[in-house]
Amino acid sequence: MHARSALFDLYGDHLLARSGWAPISAVVGLLGSLDITAPAVRTAVSRMVREGWLEPEEREVRGYAASARARARLEEAHGRIYRTTATPWDGHWHVVTVEHQADRNTRARVAQSLRYLGYGSLAADTWVAPRESPELAEVLRREGVDHDGFRSRFQGEAASLVSRVWDLQALGAAYRRFAEAAGEAGVPDDPEQAFASRSGLVHAWRLFLFTDPGLPEEVLPEHWPGREAAALFDRQAQALMPRASTWVDTWLAGGPGAVGTGQRRSGA
Repeated sequence: MHARSALFDLYGDHLLARSGWAPISAVVGLLGSLDITAPAVRTAVSRMVREGWLEPEEREVRGYAASARARARLEEAHGRIYRTTATPWDGHWHVVTVEHQADRNTRARVAQSLRYLGYGSLAADTWVAPRESPELAEVLRREGVDHDGFRSRFQGEAASLVSRVWDLQALGAAYRRFAEAAGEAGVPDDPEQAFASRSGLVHAWRLFLFTDPGLPEEVLPEHWPGREAAALFDRQAQALMPRASTWVDTWLAGGPGAVGTGQRRSGA
């Protein structure tokens, strides 16, 4: 797990519900529980400040708060991860054509962003999603890319469109691998281990945001492995949360040494 990804997971899974701010010492300590070094954490924090995801903010001690941009992204991601914002599908697709970019790096960034937002490539510079992303315009504006979009029904079987745009066979195989790797693991008694276990679980599940557009049930196969994988994730994430939260609160209170828990301190 890279430091930058771990930071997104930490803020999205724990800190956003606790005002969205944390002392840098707590961030370093918590990511130390994931075997991420303090220099790597500080470098990632600096990068996320430059990119507009975090903002330095002192509250008696130096810390960092999620920016408005980060809050919007993390709240949207939370809804997709835990499927709390399911919207009935009306049969329409959101089709987007983006201005062609000669620069390969720009094209790659735009493609990665669009896939994260749930869009799949229909043709060159043309993307489609089951619903419009509220972040689309801002993401493309930041890249300096013009676009046009419209909602439309597909004249044919929706499943045939899906098979052209997304590789459901590969995605289904990825969900099966996730379920096999996750298994029905128990909950560690140690809060630090529970935090590390939940962090690894959430990180692995969050990666599906880049490959699964959240297709409507109407276009998914009858025995879709994503459903079983989602149920497994929900059970394990819920079981791990209480002890994981204890470890987060311990660090926000000053760290294991400050509250006398006797737990091993992970390099601050």
